Amino acid sequence: MDLDPDDIFRDDEDDLENGFYQERESSKELVVYLVDASPKIFSTTCPGEDQKDETHFHVAVSCIAQSLKTQIINRSYDEVAICFFNTREKKNLQDLNGVFVFNVTEREYLDRPTAKLIKEFDCIEESFTKDIGSQYGIISGSRDNSLYNALWVAQALLRKGSAKTADKRILLFTNEDDPFGSIKGVTKLDMIRTTLQRAKDAQDLGISIELLPLSRPDEEFNMSLFYAELLGLEGDDLTQFVPLAGERFEDLKDQLRKRMFKKRKVRRITFSITNGLSIELNTYALIRPTTPGTITWLDSVTNLPLKTERSFICADTGALVQEPAKRFQSYKNENINFSVEELSEIKRVSTGHLRLLGFKPLICLKDYHNLRPSTFVFPSDEEVIGSTSIFIALHRSMLRLKRFGVAFYGSSTHPQLVALVAQDEIVNGSGQVEPPGMHMIYLPYSDDIRHVEELHADINAMTSRATDDQIKKATALMRRIDLKDFSVCQFANPALQRHYAVLQALALGEDEPEIKDETVPDDEGMARPGVVNTLEEFKLSVYGENYDEGDDFHANGKLSDTSRKRKAIAENAVKESANYDWPDLADNGKLKDLTVVELKYYLTAHNLPVAGKKEALINRILTHMGK
Repeated sequence: MDLDPDDIFRDDEDDLENGFYQERESSKELVVYLVDASPKIFSTTCPGEDQKDETHFHVAVSCIAQSLKTQIINRSYDEVAICFFNTREKKNLQDLNGVFVFNVTEREYLDRPTAKLIKEFDCIEESFTKDIGSQYGIISGSRDNSLYNALWVAQALLRKGSAKTADKRILLFTNEDDPFGSIKGVTKLDMIRTTLQRAKDAQDLGISIELLPLSRPDEEFNMSLFYAELLGLEGDDLTQFVPLAGERFEDLKDQLRKRMFKKRKVRRITFSITNGLSIELNTYALIRPTTPGTITWLDSVTNLPLKTERSFICADTGALVQEPAKRFQSYKNENINFSVEELSEIKRVSTGHLRLLGFKPLICLKDYHNLRPSTFVFPSDEEVIGSTSIFIALHRSMLRLKRFGVAFYGSSTHPQLVALVAQDEIVNGSGQVEPPGMHMIYLPYSDDIRHVEELHADINAMTSRATDDQIKKATALMRRIDLKDFSVCQFANPALQRHYAVLQALALGEDEPEIKDETVPDDEGMARPGVVNTLEEFKLSVYGENYDEGDDFHANGKLSDTSRKRKAIAENAVKESANYDWPDLADNGKLKDLTVVELKYYLTAHNLPVAGKKEALINRILTHMGK
């Protein structure tokens, strides 16, 4: 077993932040963008965002470019390749006609996206005709089959890595629903057969093929001509796919983003139900807080990542210690040595399996028991056949009896109890809204629950309470400013957006874009008469008629000593300031003859800052007077 010595004494909090729900590099994704570059994709246009006509090639390329920029931040260790077919030039390891793999220097065909790749791909439209060119690769009298060649090249690119440690996908962009339309007779049947067989071979190797059809608003992409059979769509799947073709085109960037960042399993765990009966579960991370990426230290000369190495030096001899450092525990004036493996076993409280302990009524599960974001679990038959059947039986019983399961789960550093709450499937006219499965909710320890402290420790003290009128006015205010159909997904984190925008601008040599902060108050909405009136009524009911926004009030509504003193100082300043002819002093340059205390009379009387040296105070007075 490979053990990390630094991991042995890691704090439990580190495991909470970076542990179970973080997706690991072993679940990375290998994607090949396959773009049809036939003349039809350049000649077909559609209305864009600014109502100007855009070619389908421009739409596909811009969507891929935007996805690469997003991916390099969110999933930087995913690997991609960009491949055009139906091209004049050819560039691929198999030397097949009509297929051009776009790439930049110092990068493999299938590799992580880089800033150089994104910058050059952004200019592909300008250089495509000259450097790559477009032509129909499937023409009468020719045995060349560019779609077959493209699938072959994509499959060869995706040989990298294992299907168990990486998701392999081909995303196909085309606006040609019948790629063999110009071919007739036996030749066409033979091309269809070989292309379908090539697609099936790729799918048998764990490679999924997904189609992003480009259609015009007045022309529907006909899946039944060829691609339904290639993707294995039939029945309800086909009838649901066809109407969505137009919708996909309307918001292709969002569709591509959903496909690029589809839900992936975090890991597979064993669920022990009783002694001798265990099933396999896949776990999925749901909504999680987004944080900036980790810092990577770079060499100042080569700009390459630095590798940290640590050496131990003997304090007595100064010699380099080759053997790993030993851990020890003092006991009765004697040092008891421990090996790394022994320490690891001592700390191993849990095996990482999920063990069912029992069931409790759902009413026993409170909102405050949800300690941190939950994890969704779903059965898997890959390792243990029959897991799905057992899971369904348990799932149905929990729903019928309104029970949740209590189980023991945890890593070696943070074992804990969890609640397994069954979720029923929710469907509507457009399909599935919520899948069936279970939510694994991490239950708190007793010291994780903070009890609400009383406002006053003295039980004899009088604690102010809101009156019925104040509660009524507050309720009316909350209803007036309540957001309808609110979702956390409607608002982006402005700090993160700016962070990533600055990184992108630095990497691509672009101007820093302006970030729209969607979390700032809606001044226009808050200025509506209904909101203003309701807010004034609430303030009047709480503070009374003589309320000043600069005043501080106690909970009982009385003016605080600080506010009372501040008011007295302001009134005295106004009174003293009236004894001076400030315009005359300013015109004759006599302000410098006054003391700092006298200058502050003017500043305080006019609600101006009083901080700074004497010269700063004089300049502030002159500026206010327009001198």
